[in-house]
Amino acid sequence: MTVFVVCGAAGGIGQPLSLLLKQSSVVTHLALYDVVNAAGVAADLSHINTPSIVTGHGKDDMANALKDAHTVVIPAGVPRKPGMTRDDLFKINAGIVRDLAEGVVRHCPNAFVLVISNPVNSTVPIVCEVLKKHGIFDPKKVFGVSTLDVVRSSRFVSEINSKLDPQATRVTVIGGHSGTTIVPLLSLIPGQEFTKEQLDKLTHRIQFGGDEVVKAKDGAGSATLSMAYAGARFTLHLLDAVVLGKTGIVESTYVNLAADAESTAAFREKTGLEYFAQDVEFGHKGVERIVPLPTLSEYEEGLLKVAIPELQANIAKGSKFITDPAPSAAPAPAAAPAPAASN
Repeated sequence: MTVFVVCGAAGGIGQPLSLLLKQSSVVTHLALYDVVNAAGVAADLSHINTPSIVTGHGKDDMANALKDAHTVVIPAGVPRKPGMTRDDLFKINAGIVRDLAEGVVRHCPNAFVLVISNPVNSTVPIVCEVLKKHGIFDPKKVFGVSTLDVVRSSRFVSEINSKLDPQATRVTVIGGHSGTTIVPLLSLIPGQEFTKEQLDKLTHRIQFGGDEVVKAKDGAGSATLSMAYAGARFTLHLLDAVVLGKTGIVESTYVNLAADAESTAAFREKTGLEYFAQDVEFGHKGVERIVPLPTLSEYEEGLLKVAIPELQANIAKGSKFITDPAPSAAPAPAAAPAPAASN
């Protein structure tokens, strides 16, 4: 039985993500964890006529939700409001993610962990440092889900050139998962050239697409449906490789570069970073290989130069939250309300 856990399942991302996963034949048990309404969401989804069973788990039932889980996806966190950046969410979401990672340590230490909670550039290092502290860290099994940047890129370029099929056109996105750390490699789209003006507009829209949604929702939330779609796509592709043994599956994802020792040296030389988003090929252990960084255009080299120092700061902030916690950094409870991550 493949037990799949959604932490923050009653939230704006968690509900549609759980709905999409309920349709998968690979997920045989869908365990939904949240501080409120998990039982209701589970009851609702359990009426769908697909084979998987669904169970709901409230704030005092984390142990049963996570027990022996194969995969844990974490969209738990507070939503972004107008004017907020992903980094503004750190003080609240860092504590939530840390405590969920501690739950993984106790109840499913061999699970794959997929982090959606923002700021991903910092929350992924938090998970990794918790697992390191307990001696169970496997860099091949922890992922920052940055797929929404790829999904947006494919959609936005098709709006400039209607001949590009948004489903068939895949854009590699490197760097991180917030603002100027997002570096779309538009030069790699076959047969497509953009003017400088188009590049500037496209790049800015891809980097700050989340702001577009936050503004349009006028304080009522952030990107939930598109993030759920992107999260489900990533998750199901990973399960295709890990559970079904399919090969050649590639997605852009934010990972610890130690996941592929052969590529680490090249990435470290190029970026000096420990974590980085890049195309990753999946295998039965999670990360099969990190695809080598392609040749970047001069424009993209400039974007990466801007992204690196911000990524360094984001990574250090996340790692330090675990390795050197400040007395003032009182975390939110493990089961703090989790309406949505912010994307």
